[in-house]
Amino acid sequence: METSSPADFPSPVRSALVLGSSSRYRAELLARLGVPFTQESPDVDEESYDVHFPSMSAEDFALTLARAKVAALRRQGGDRWLLCADQVGVLETGGERILLRKPGTPERCVEQLLRLAGRTHRLVNGVVLLSERDGTEYTAIDVQQLEMRPFERTEAEAYVELRAPLDSAGGYRIEDEGIRLFERIVSSDYTGIIGLPLIATARLFRQAGQL
Repeated sequence: METSSPADFPSPVRSALVLGSSSRYRAELLARLGVPFTQESPDVDEESYDVHFPSMSAEDFALTLARAKVAALRRQGGDRWLLCADQVGVLETGGERILLRKPGTPERCVEQLLRLAGRTHRLVNGVVLLSERDGTEYTAIDVQQLEMRPFERTEAEAYVELRAPLDSAGGYRIEDEGIRLFERIVSSDYTGIIGLPLIATARLFRQAGQL
């Protein structure tokens, strides 16, 4: 079996990189790639875009939100690379396509989990890497398919009380006891469930010549 020496691994990105997110989850994920970066929080009202969801694919919608975040961060005359991502939860049931948002409150979180119980939903990530200097853009789409097992309200309430996953699309975290709610996960990169698909992100860096 071949082994890798330190020289086999990519050197850090050559230009300043900004992660356009205040999420500690995305920051912890990006740090795994071994690239230096800073964080800035783009001023984007994500819910104002919801009106466009019915007329767009989930993939296009996620990219639209990621591009909006990049646009909010981009500075005239800047020379940074901007990395922004958006995760869209989608449940299709009874001919209806439902957009899953971060629940925000324990009550909404429990109700959202109960809506997902026994059903399959998708998490769609849109990732955008943009050169602030010349506007060159690289994009990626990552899709995760998750099937929750049937469970009762008492179990959902107990989980929400224990972990309070109010800032997670879908209202759960697979990194903690939330994994017990699932029957099956179809994924080519589990980091996409957490919020930043690292395989796709590393590919964007390589395409940009920055990794």
